[in-house]
Amino acid sequence: MLTDIEFLADDGTELRGWLFEPDHYSGPRPTIIMAHGITGVKELLEHVAEAFCAAGFAVVLYDHRCWGSSGGLPRRDVDPVAQARDMRAAITFAETVPRVDEKRIGLWGTSFAGAHVLQVAAADQRVRCVVSQVPMIRGYQNFATLLSTEDLVALQQQLIAEQRARFDGAEPLKIPVSSADPDQPHALPGARTHWYLNHSPNTGRSPDWSNEITLRSLGWALDYDVAASVPRISPTPLLMIVAEHDMLTPTNLALEAFESARQPKQLVLIPGDHYAPYHEEFDLCSSAAVDFFTEHLIETQPA
Repeated sequence: MLTDIEFLADDGTELRGWLFEPDHYSGPRPTIIMAHGITGVKELLEHVAEAFCAAGFAVVLYDHRCWGSSGGLPRRDVDPVAQARDMRAAITFAETVPRVDEKRIGLWGTSFAGAHVLQVAAADQRVRCVVSQVPMIRGYQNFATLLSTEDLVALQQQLIAEQRARFDGAEPLKIPVSSADPDQPHALPGARTHWYLNHSPNTGRSPDWSNEITLRSLGWALDYDVAASVPRISPTPLLMIVAEHDMLTPTNLALEAFESARQPKQLVLIPGDHYAPYHEEFDLCSSAAVDFFTEHLIETQPA
């Protein structure tokens, strides 16, 4: 069963999404809260939520502020600190749902939200376990692997110029998220990114998705670094799903973060690139997450 949901962030922004519930259940259900990465919308993760629901979990899947069906201005803005704070509001919302067991809540995030779940799990004791898939860990180092030194300096200069323009009253500048033309300035490089965000059939179901992002979002992403949070997640169980050939959120940075984590922890290393978990390796990744959530939210009951 799928129900539209709406709840308020701490600053009053309306966040909207879906509540998935198993057709047959007895009593409050263990629940997974999940969100997509940078520029992603809930429609792109419907198949993941359905896999969790089929395994007996309730699922809260929502759009980040300024994206999809959620409120927030300016549109297509990505503030990672606000998004992580919103995830804690999603936990609070889930606690109010009668059919949710508030003592058995897990987090699942991918890419940029893969960073948020690490941050939130380290800070919020309501989280019973966490799955972080192909996460962005260290913003500056991440961009430094994607861009040449000259391009990185140029981006930083552009961010300063845009900051000054906004100080004088200009609207936030927007650039394409992806482009088939590698010479056109855009946020996320690669032909696979362009296909996933612009040609994936589920993208068109979002009420307002378009191929643009505010430039200032890249500045905030540069500053976002969750590496220090990872060792603090313990004793909350952690599963990290990392792609062997991830160029968008580099494999080595994710593996370094996993090494810094304390037990209990589990690593699933999959073949392929950043988008393999959504396509070629979906069965492997979803099964690993289902098994992990089953172990820690169903088989292991809270005290």
